[in-house]
Amino acid sequence: MTPMINLPKNLKLVFCFSALLAGGCRIGHAPLSDDQKALHGYNVAWTSPSQDHHGSMPAGNGDIGLNVWVENKGDLCFYIGKTDSWGDNGRLLKVGKVRVKCDPEIIFPGSDFKQELDLFTGTVKISTSGIIDGKKTDLNFQVWADANNPVIHVSHESTVPLKMKACIELWRTIPDTLTQLEVSDLLRDQPDSVHQPVVVEPDSVIRTSAPFIGWLHHNRKSVGFDLTNQIQGLSGHFKTDPVLHRTFGAIITGTGTTKIDDQTLETSLSKTGRLNIYVLTTHPSKPDEWLAAICELSDRIERVPFYERKKAHEKWWAEFWDRSWIHATVSGNDPTDSSAFVVSRAYALQRFIDASGGRGNYPIKFNGSIFTVPAKENTEGDADYRRWGPGYWWQNTRLPYLSACAAGDFDVMLPFFRMYAEEIYQVCKYRTNKYFGFDGVYYPECMTFWGAVFLQTYGWTPYGKREDKLQESGWHKWEWVSGPELVFMMLDYYDYTGDQDFLKSRIIPVANDVIRFFDNYYQTDGSDKLVMHPSMACETWWNCTNPMPELAGLHSITRRLMGLSGELTNDQDKQYWKSFRAKLPEIPLRETPSGKALAPAEKFEDKRNVENPELYAVFPFRLYGTGNPDPDYAKNALEYRWDKGDFGWRQDDIFMAYLGLAGQAKENLVARSKNFDQNSRFPAFWGPNYDWTPDQDHGGVLMKAFQSMVLQADPYSEKFYLLPAWPRDWDVSFKLHAPHRTTIEGRVKDGKIEWLKVTPESRRDDLVIMRITPLK
Repeated sequence: MTPMINLPKNLKLVFCFSALLAGGCRIGHAPLSDDQKALHGYNVAWTSPSQDHHGSMPAGNGDIGLNVWVENKGDLCFYIGKTDSWGDNGRLLKVGKVRVKCDPEIIFPGSDFKQELDLFTGTVKISTSGIIDGKKTDLNFQVWADANNPVIHVSHESTVPLKMKACIELWRTIPDTLTQLEVSDLLRDQPDSVHQPVVVEPDSVIRTSAPFIGWLHHNRKSVGFDLTNQIQGLSGHFKTDPVLHRTFGAIITGTGTTKIDDQTLETSLSKTGRLNIYVLTTHPSKPDEWLAAICELSDRIERVPFYERKKAHEKWWAEFWDRSWIHATVSGNDPTDSSAFVVSRAYALQRFIDASGGRGNYPIKFNGSIFTVPAKENTEGDADYRRWGPGYWWQNTRLPYLSACAAGDFDVMLPFFRMYAEEIYQVCKYRTNKYFGFDGVYYPECMTFWGAVFLQTYGWTPYGKREDKLQESGWHKWEWVSGPELVFMMLDYYDYTGDQDFLKSRIIPVANDVIRFFDNYYQTDGSDKLVMHPSMACETWWNCTNPMPELAGLHSITRRLMGLSGELTNDQDKQYWKSFRAKLPEIPLRETPSGKALAPAEKFEDKRNVENPELYAVFPFRLYGTGNPDPDYAKNALEYRWDKGDFGWRQDDIFMAYLGLAGQAKENLVARSKNFDQNSRFPAFWGPNYDWTPDQDHGGVLMKAFQSMVLQADPYSEKFYLLPAWPRDWDVSFKLHAPHRTTIEGRVKDGKIEWLKVTPESRRDDLVIMRITPLK
């Protein structure tokens, strides 16, 4: 039986129901521009209802995510996800599920049905029309999560009076022992001496006489936080358990509502109406404190008239889409070739998913973001399941963020930097000093959201009873490219935004600590060059000396740091960067039938995975490729790479774009854009691939590759390159961002640039136009 939570008698509730306006008020817009019309063409529309949650559409406000669908019987359903709804086992749980029944029903005999994701307003729109009792009847619904407030709205406008009945549908109703644990679950591979079951605790329904219904999940225990920290010697760092007493849930209000029972709320019979679902996470808090907070939250939001909030919501999305775009079409408008449209729509849909789930309190989960639904191969009804579990892998987590700068989506990057460059950074400093007795920072590849290594990876032998201070698992043991790449990505953010406070308070401290770690951990040889051994090249080569990813990263970040203007740094830092850079070995090369090529490492053995670490010198670190010397080294490495592919976290498409291989990049990208989960109806729910559906790595590579075909910025100079890998049989309209707060907007048709705008105009001299006939 589902637990109930009684509302405290002394809790004051004030709901401004007089301010609740009809949910379907229309807000006027100026005529759509050509680029807005192109965006409208990417809307996903269905003319039949869905069998189940596999036919859902995503929507969200950056922190709260929805999977929305209408069932054949006419019920409107949606799962609610949230970026910080961590359960007591350290798993990222769904907040819950809501079912909306309508009278008259959404689907009625002879009715026409349409469900459409309106990208321009971030809204799922549902409409049916037909004849009821001899009268022409139109029913129109809108479902959206407010871009500026933690509330979901379900509104309707109809030609006949209609009432909506909201029902809370919980699946976590009793304590449930998990029989299957994923790789990063906290108690995976526990020894017999521990033998602790993993129990998912139930949600609690709120029992109150107040005019709303609701539910919450409260972590009365914390399963693995203290345990992981004690085993790994990290307990001395933490002052607060981020899991214990975390509380999350929602309440539902509406227009003219009647409370049927504690899980059912019904609106009055009207031609217009609305349901409001307020969603909140608090930590640490007790259930009654959470209730007080969410009631105050709903009261505060309702003080602002609904039409003003909806107008602000639509304004946010309009401004989001105005930041940037890429609209490709086939030259000559060949009606038989949809390849350009398929890629352009895939790009827009993935960017929408990033914006819908990427502005919360934690980074995007690569294995599903906040848009997972129950899987066919897993227990039906368990929407919390995701392959690879709750942990963060650096190599996977970074991929959705690679395209953010060029898109101008800097707000999406902030949760990523907050976790890695602030919260986990401090844990990694503590761990480095404790394990090795020197200053610096290394970032393990696999961590929980608070910075501990997965116990399955670290091992269950406590820190004080083991000789090996690192993890026991060979996977990722010496894989430390995350530190240099984090610095590289933050330097990109600085180059694009010019945020000097971020440079001084975050980038330089993290960079210095990352460099110090490598400087202190590895010794020099007789020529005063670092010998980076033991090491590994990604997960693929386990026995390496001087691995390409870390080495290319250290070459890159020291070069970029030394290029910062004098007033932004100090002489001591610059001298240190210079002296460390002098210790770095040369970029490793190997022989191929076509000549020298980039190598995974100076020495490499024991291949275990299918990555291409040799090409990290091309991307992310951009030492080779467009505008750089020795392009054949990189092209030979691509040609003779051990593994190939165009799906999941494979970055072949990006490598091709940065090497100017337009035809190959296009071919890979078209294949990637068509490769969505066949169990899903939505065409940008990629996966499961190596990870899980919707696979954010697959979409992240897609976005970065498409951008890089249009525009590339040189991180070591002022130059940026237009159309470095653009296929001549595609036309394109675009607006993208470049360093120094620059935007480039233009249109290419039939291989020629029709018009081009660079803002500020002073940056035009740094623009290098490639392949296409230059402007006269």
